[in-house]
Amino acid sequence: MDAEPEAWQQVVEDPRIAQEQTGGALVLRPSDPPAPGVGLVFYPGAKVEPEAYAARLSGIVTELGMTVVITDPPLNLSLFDRRDPERFASLAPEVDTWLVGGHSMGGVRACQVAEEVDALVLFAAYCATGLSHSQVPVLSIAGSEDGLSTPGDIADHRSALPENATLVEIAGANHASFGDYGPQKGDGTATIDDDEVDDAVEEAVADLLAVVTAA
Repeated sequence: MDAEPEAWQQVVEDPRIAQEQTGGALVLRPSDPPAPGVGLVFYPGAKVEPEAYAARLSGIVTELGMTVVITDPPLNLSLFDRRDPERFASLAPEVDTWLVGGHSMGGVRACQVAEEVDALVLFAAYCATGLSHSQVPVLSIAGSEDGLSTPGDIADHRSALPENATLVEIAGANHASFGDYGPQKGDGTATIDDDEVDDAVEEAVADLLAVVTAA
């Protein structure tokens, strides 16, 4: 699923964001990055181009000052990407606190490496790997209208997460609301726009950062 050109172009033209494609990943960092910084290694959903997530994640770059490394996995399948977060962290040596996250199937990959970093963020995803006894802070962001990672699916897999994990459901968001790649077969119908999803994501991630940086 290709990235929507207009959304990607907005990121390219945003003077607040320095972007480069290097080391098998797309790196988005604040043009004037804080030091030391916080970063997110993000695994895309199955068959989705990395650029399709740039606009959705750009707010945490510009508003929260984070560096985002969006992986470019073989065949656009994150579960085939055996590179660990440290490999991608080396692309942004100015960052000393790392989160890992992913959308849909990319979230499954993020769960597998969650204990190698400082926190986990799931976007319309759930863990197949049990983390219930982990001390890693976890944020799960989902959409009420998601027809693929449904609210029921998220609830059914809640036990795989630590007891103190934070679950945020964005009212009106569907599965494809977390990227810019067009509609997906089997998905629900979103009833909110991208700006509202962006605001909700930024707020939830900001709350997680407060926990991580206070630890």
